[in-house]
Amino acid sequence: MDFVAEWTEVQPLTLDITHEYWTMYFHGSIMAPGSGARVVMISPNGSRLCYVIRLHFSASHNALEYEALINGLRIAIELGATRLYIHGDLELVID
Repeated sequence: MDFVAEWTEVQPLTLDITHEYWTMYFHGSIMAPGSGARVVMISPNGSRLCYVIRLHFSASHNALEYEALINGLRIAIELGATRLYIHGDLELVID
């Protein structure tokens, strides 16, 4: 018989989990001297944060969309977002 296991009171686990989602919109674009991307983050309370990313290389439209998505995810991590709705132009990139 295990005395400790028998006499230890089990406390129910109470987790403080919030299901607050951030929303991210992203778009990659080709410009004359190079390429760029735009990311808009919307916090759960509705605050908008806009980012412009300049890429110093030329790439296809799909590659620019991927760069915009990747950089947007990096921004989301830095902001502490753990749940995220993502919106972009190409379903291929989002999926």
